Amino acid sequence: MGKAADIDVAQMKKRLAARRREVEDLLAVGDDAVKPTEIDQQSVGRLSRMDAIQVQAMAEETARRRETEIKRIDSALSRIVAGDYGWCTSCGEAIALKRLENDPATPLCIDCASRAT
Repeated sequence: MGKAADIDVAQMKKRLAARRREVEDLLAVGDDAVKPTEIDQQSVGRLSRMDAIQVQAMAEETARRRETEIKRIDSALSRIVAGDYGWCTSCGEAIALKRLENDPATPLCIDCASRAT
């Protein structure tokens, strides 16, 4: 594989690293919300307990999504190191520059991504 069409790999690497730091910071801030909810059963009503449990579940899902994003970013950074960045991991074709500019961590061309959903 050669170089995918006109990708500024150094710029993409900077963007990916910056986004990774941003997601890590968000993940660290959200750690408190994921901790088990302890509620005094005598002083808080059933709806408040349900609200607290729902907030905790949403925080856990948000943390899971952020961890998934970090994995996608790490994978893209690995492809940069390997010299495979900008190429679809499914079909091997070049990923459109506009697609990479929109999501630098994307591993798939638009055709493969459309088939995957």
